[in-house]
Amino acid sequence: MNTPTARTSGEITVHRCTVTVVRRGGWSWGPDPRGLVDEVIDSLPELLADHFADQLAGDGPDVEITEPMTVTVRPGGRGRTGRTGPGGMPVEVHFAPAEMVEIPADVSAVGTSAVGTGPSDASPGRSFEESFEAAGSPRPVPPVAALFAELAERNELDALLALLPDHSLRVYLLALLGAGQGDRPDDGGAPGDRDTTAGRLLAELAGRAALPEPPAEALPAAPRGLPPGDLPSGDTTALARLLTEHLTSAPPEPSSPSGRSGRSGSRAEEPPPAAGGAVPPRTTGEVRVWSALPFLLAGPLARIGYLDAIGPALAGLELTEESPLFAAALAYKVLGVTGRGWHRTREDSEAAAAFAGLGPPVPEDRLTDFARTAAPAFPVLDGVLALSVCRGHDPAAPLLITGAEDRLLLVDAQGMFPIAWAATIRALLPYWQSCGRPHVLICDGPLPPGSLRELAAADVPFLTGIRPLRGDPVTRLPWRTPLWTAPGAPPDARLAAELPGHTARLADLITALVAERRAAPLARDGGLERTVTLAAALGLSTLAWTLWRDRETPDPLLALRRFADLDATVRFEPTAVRVRVPLGRRHTDLLRGGLLADVPDVVWLGGRTLTFSGG
Repeated sequence: MNTPTARTSGEITVHRCTVTVVRRGGWSWGPDPRGLVDEVIDSLPELLADHFADQLAGDGPDVEITEPMTVTVRPGGRGRTGRTGPGGMPVEVHFAPAEMVEIPADVSAVGTSAVGTGPSDASPGRSFEESFEAAGSPRPVPPVAALFAELAERNELDALLALLPDHSLRVYLLALLGAGQGDRPDDGGAPGDRDTTAGRLLAELAGRAALPEPPAEALPAAPRGLPPGDLPSGDTTALARLLTEHLTSAPPEPSSPSGRSGRSGSRAEEPPPAAGGAVPPRTTGEVRVWSALPFLLAGPLARIGYLDAIGPALAGLELTEESPLFAAALAYKVLGVTGRGWHRTREDSEAAAAFAGLGPPVPEDRLTDFARTAAPAFPVLDGVLALSVCRGHDPAAPLLITGAEDRLLLVDAQGMFPIAWAATIRALLPYWQSCGRPHVLICDGPLPPGSLRELAAADVPFLTGIRPLRGDPVTRLPWRTPLWTAPGAPPDARLAAELPGHTARLADLITALVAERRAAPLARDGGLERTVTLAAALGLSTLAWTLWRDRETPDPLLALRRFADLDATVRFEPTAVRVRVPLGRRHTDLLRGGLLADVPDVVWLGGRTLTFSGG
């Protein structure tokens, strides 16, 4: 691509250009997704000409950029540059620093670059792809303050913080303040963002009466009591000292009542001791996997911003290097059934390791350790997923509640999109409110005593076939099977007819992803298990909804059954991981559905791009 400009006498030659448009915080790309890409491409030559105006002017020497250049264009916000993008929208443009060298007279000694200013003669040296491999280096993971700041820009930070348990709030507050960690390196976040976010976390804890009233002299710039919003810059060190003794002495979150996370109602056999040792990362080479389904989850999860949240959430715990273990746990949720509660086949281990960018096998003791040390991060990821599903919920569609693993699971009936796990009905009410207060169908499953009373007290319109307990405020419906509803709720024949089908589909989903497939069978707490169950179910639901909603009832288990045996060849390169699936009907459907798009900056792959092809 050549980009001449009338304002200058020179020319910019781009030997290869890749444009990636990323949408966060929503499900729709609008009526003309391709038009958005075209507008970005049309504006790129002018942006390059403006940036390299000094090199293009006059009779200076030709220069070459020796490494790939990244140009990031975002809708304007804080720090707008005054530029306007497609449609007149203000945008901010960032050019990654690029080293320029003068092109010598003998151009044959210089390799082809990504962007050059000067003649368009191709160099017979290294290819452009080879220059990428030489420059392969992991991208820095954004700090947790960046994730919280992005949520604040979307007005979702307060909603997320309200969903987090006290333990997670304390851990991330200490991470933001750097309390008790004087040797900890700077996370790279803007001090203003860190202070503001720390104040929001502190205000949330204060609202729960989790902290005592601090001495007035400890916060000279703040009123007596805890600050409701921004934390004054410069007071963070003093406040960190004040909070350290309270936050670090807080008891850890209790484990699940059932102890070891195993199959409900039975005890799994004790597995043999797991082999320890480091997990070797894959940087080059090629491997054949029996199932490409784990890789197909990455696109749907990236679309809602879930993949972008994994790195910052783990960075706040200084566990970024452990992110491949999270990926391996996610892969196990859509691979083969876990035999005897803990046993995995060699094919499953190899596929999970390939998805995580590791050499097989992934040690079970490392997964168990990760489930314990990363526990405060799981509610953050669950909250990001829940907020996204709640945004896309149609209030006319019902929600489903069932019991499993000593918890309650809330699901969007339209497409079986999972929303959240919770210990009580009361903890599920914020999600119900965010979804627009729709009808709720209570499906078969163990419910805590008093669940129907709590729903009725909160004015939740519900319908259930579960026989109520004595004293439950319910009304029996005149239906062919016993059904009960909340007092005063008008009977809905449509919901009554749909309840058996929803119940059967949800029970099958629980069996497949919770009982039969275990991500970390040795973990004493089920936090990791529940988190990757939500993520896997959301990815499968998105696949089914995208491909089949116009011809049959979309069900995540359809995606699990139809794509489980789609094999693939995975090639690892310094800057990309390339997945090649066989050509055929399944490849065509995925391609037409936009489910084979590149996924950039995958955290567990060291920031490499995940790409798909057929062949």
